[in-house]
Amino acid sequence: MASEIIKTPDLGDVGEVEVIEIPVSVGQAVAENDSLLVLESDKAAMEIPAPMGGVVTKISVNLGDKVTSGVNILTLEVAKAATDAADAEHKASSPQPEAAAQQNGAATAEAASAPAAEAEQQQQEQAAATAKAEAAAASIEVVIPDIGSEDAVEVIEIHVEPGDSISVDEPLLTLESDKAAMEVPSPHAGVVESLLVELGAKVNTGSPVLRLRAGQQRHDSALAPKAQPEAAPVAEPRSQPPAPQASAQKAPASAAVAAPSATPASAAAGSAPSVYAGPAVRKLARELGVDLAQVEGSGARGRIVKEDVQGFVKQRLQQPAATSAALPALPEIDFSRFGKVERVPRSKLARVTAANMQRNWLNVAHVAQFEEADVTGLEQFRVSLRPEAERRGLKLTLLPFLLMASARTLAEFPQFNVSLDASGETLVQKKYIHVGVAVATDSGLLVPVLRDVDRKSVWQLAEELAELSARARQRKLAAEDMQGASFTISSLGAIGGTGFIPIVNAPEVAILGVARTAVKPVWRDGEFVPRTMLPLTLSYDHRALNGVDGGRFATHLAALLGDIRRFLL
Repeated sequence: MASEIIKTPDLGDVGEVEVIEIPVSVGQAVAENDSLLVLESDKAAMEIPAPMGGVVTKISVNLGDKVTSGVNILTLEVAKAATDAADAEHKASSPQPEAAAQQNGAATAEAASAPAAEAEQQQQEQAAATAKAEAAAASIEVVIPDIGSEDAVEVIEIHVEPGDSISVDEPLLTLESDKAAMEVPSPHAGVVESLLVELGAKVNTGSPVLRLRAGQQRHDSALAPKAQPEAAPVAEPRSQPPAPQASAQKAPASAAVAAPSATPASAAAGSAPSVYAGPAVRKLARELGVDLAQVEGSGARGRIVKEDVQGFVKQRLQQPAATSAALPALPEIDFSRFGKVERVPRSKLARVTAANMQRNWLNVAHVAQFEEADVTGLEQFRVSLRPEAERRGLKLTLLPFLLMASARTLAEFPQFNVSLDASGETLVQKKYIHVGVAVATDSGLLVPVLRDVDRKSVWQLAEELAELSARARQRKLAAEDMQGASFTISSLGAIGGTGFIPIVNAPEVAILGVARTAVKPVWRDGEFVPRTMLPLTLSYDHRALNGVDGGRFATHLAALLGDIRRFLL
């Protein structure tokens, strides 16, 4: 047996790196290419593989140590045959003395005969390096600004090409989330050098978009790109086998460093999101069929270690089967047997809406409370405000009054202004009143949210409602415009119908369905009189609310709408 001291390989220009993981211990047997150590620089992590098999007899570094190239890592006790083979390989790769002397003589003669050529070559290389540095200084990498969400969004349109001259705020590309589309404006003026994304790529805040030779810097801090977070190794496509790791003594460590960002091609191909894990962990994840993007890392700085992958698998095995798995599958039917058919693909928004409706219907214990509000006086008051609404450039409908009445009722019955937490053990009581309004668009249903409805006038609500509805139909709503609602109103009054039962938009616990007003005979003071009646349906989650709550909420809401003077109380 012989002892072999393992050192850190050439780290290039990285400098000092930190030891963040030591996967082995003294006395442990390791095979060739097993991970001995994990190092982390400012931009990436790297694993140091074993150049040969053996038994660890000594570990010379500790967690948190800073190391450089050539530092002793650990000592391996290996078979003498292995060290002899390594020495033979080293000698075979080194030139023999006679050959070396001949090579040195030839090199000396060549150097003596061409000093001018060498000097000229150095000048050319220096000039090229200077030009490259100047080009890099003028080239700016444009990244995705803060999109208000940690979820990845899809690139659905690219508005520029390499060579295009663009100005500040000119749209570069269009992103689409589950609920909205948004444009990314240029923070600088200049010429597009290269695109770093492709159609269909999934991007997040801070993802690179393109390289730009800038001429004018933008000063809008609201849309300025956020500082990019520390880069981490990128997940490998599952269809490719892992690249073999080089021996720690034969290859520079830069070969083992994972790239800090995904290439456009890999992003467009749908590779897994970036995760913080080394090759050994990725190999284990591939073998177990684990998506590392779903695994939470417990290592230094959130790094995923083998125990995290094993714990994730164990947790999944202990979970009960999903509800959807128990549902009987719908039969596949060949409709072309009955006549001519055409397959029409659904938009992404329509598919996401369908999935959300299915999820809400399966998870929420729905109960519906029906009510009619006598809005005869409210309608007369609304019609009397038409001249003022025209002066303000607004169309005053019943919806702003419904918003006000709903906000007042939510304040009166705060048990409706809650959400169930994921465990179902506690309620989240909200101290604000934000109301979502369902808006039908050509692409599907969107629900923009009006904030602090209880603090706004009818005119303010009418103006904000018109603005949000227009942006929804133009697909210009931002993600934050559709988040944070306490309650939702879905009005089909302009379309018709005598009533409908809306699905609760979880994690909210209630939604109001509004149908078309109708003039009906109502018995009053011993006779039937014509009154304008508004059908209402309150759908609510029976897990959070009881039937008596729903009845009182609907009755109070109808009373507010039936007498406009109650808005003053």
